[in-house]
Amino acid sequence: MSKTLFKFSVAIALFFFATLSLQAGKVSAYYDAPYTSASAVKSKLQKAGFSVLASYSPASKSYLKVLVFTNAKLKSAAAKKLRGFAAVERVLIDNKTKTVRVTNPEYWLKAFLQKDYSAGTAKSIKASIAKALGSLKPTKDVLDSGSIAKYHYALSMPYYEDMLEFNKSGVKGKKTLFTLKLPNGAVLVGVKMSKASEKFIETIGEDKALVLPYTVLIENGKVYALHAKYYLAISYPLLSLGEFMKISSTPGVIERQLKKALK
Repeated sequence: MSKTLFKFSVAIALFFFATLSLQAGKVSAYYDAPYTSASAVKSKLQKAGFSVLASYSPASKSYLKVLVFTNAKLKSAAAKKLRGFAAVERVLIDNKTKTVRVTNPEYWLKAFLQKDYSAGTAKSIKASIAKALGSLKPTKDVLDSGSIAKYHYALSMPYYEDMLEFNKSGVKGKKTLFTLKLPNGAVLVGVKMSKASEKFIETIGEDKALVLPYTVLIENGKVYALHAKYYLAISYPLLSLGEFMKISSTPGVIERQLKKALK
């Protein structure tokens, strides 16, 4: 083998292994699972030890069903200061496209637990989800593993900790989809927003409609919500700047909807 050919072969091999390394460092936000009905998914989750807190149709689209679910390990992991958003996972059943998509615990616990993240907890919860839903195939909605906790969409855009803070005591009854009390006394609440405020999914993708329902965290006498510029971006990690600009009014709309829902 000539020196030139040898060097070329080495370069190809290095590129191949570097590519594998990069792929290994990526974490998908979601998994696709075998399609079945929402009622069947609910039953399977319950048999796997999960509690299903709510069934919701984002933007009042009847063919979309989002099930919000939790278990003891999720609640325990989220029972720390301002970590309550990690207490639930979500699954979307789309009866139009005949698909089932579920949140990846590794991705969302890294995002919402920050320095309190435990790989063991994420692995255990994923195993329970797989037991319920069957084979899980990661989607292309990925971020680098090391960038998830410190994620922000762009310069001057909010991070996880840049939450909206309201001097309110809770959520109005008619706007409450579910309540989940955590071991540390905090309460996570699912909020029903207007149909119009949720129609952004038509613009940037109904395949990730499990971004809804929006949640707020009641802790130490205040109500907190993830900033929509953060939450929408990390929920749609492949969102281009052009797509983001198409929903530029949505974060403000969501904030106003949350204010109206609080008491």
